[in-house]
Amino acid sequence: MDSVEVAGLRIRYRREGQGQPLVLLHGAYEDSRIWRRQLDALSDEFTVFAWDAPGCGGSDDPPPDFTGRQLGETLAGFLREAVPGRPHLLGLSMGSGIALELYRAHPSVPASLLLVSAYAGWAGSLPPEEVERRYAQVLAELDQPPEQFIPEWLPTLFTEHADPAAVEETSAIMADFHPAGMRALLNANARADYRDVLPAIAVPTLLLYGTRDVRSPLSVAREMNRQIPGSALVLIPDVGHMAPVEAPEAFTTEVRNFLRGLAG
Repeated sequence: MDSVEVAGLRIRYRREGQGQPLVLLHGAYEDSRIWRRQLDALSDEFTVFAWDAPGCGGSDDPPPDFTGRQLGETLAGFLREAVPGRPHLLGLSMGSGIALELYRAHPSVPASLLLVSAYAGWAGSLPPEEVERRYAQVLAELDQPPEQFIPEWLPTLFTEHADPAAVEETSAIMADFHPAGMRALLNANARADYRDVLPAIAVPTLLLYGTRDVRSPLSVAREMNRQIPGSALVLIPDVGHMAPVEAPEAFTTEVRNFLRGLAG
């Protein structure tokens, strides 16, 4: 892995391939390893970057009072330091929120947005009581050993048809979370609301969801599509929240088709 320093934090990342830059932003409890399949499959056509967000993987933990704005600025700094040209940004779940945070302050940076299993922030897409339930759940988990709570997450991330090896791989990645890093990220973005950002998005935007996603369900997907001008909503049948892992071939095909359409 390579690394750059951004505002005093060491940010680790993976880079594969040659071509237009495509930056992959993972979700909560994950790191860049979750993109193993996409780093391999898309590197024939793109320079694919997958970062470890602050507090995840090999990257440094941010301070406890880290804010959502600072998270967006860290991504902006990472792009300046590591990524040549104007990148396509692909965010999964929490990663989509980080992409929206960046867009709020730096709308000229991304060439396009690919928002996967996305929210307009939890507070922008979910009822207040569900936001607080999720916040309290994760906060409690940070004091528990991973083997105690990760098995409870997996049925909310995958359908029963998912490849057991892929589920086990994801579980192992999640088990490597940083308690201090996740606590800082939770405080930075758990109550984020990007509803004001969506109507202002002026770059091509793909919204990609599994039809059986129980964490960011189709009602969230359709509202995102309604709010983002000109956005394309694509649904992958019978797939859950972790579409890039559960259905990597279908996922990669949709990403490739969208980006090729922009080039054409």
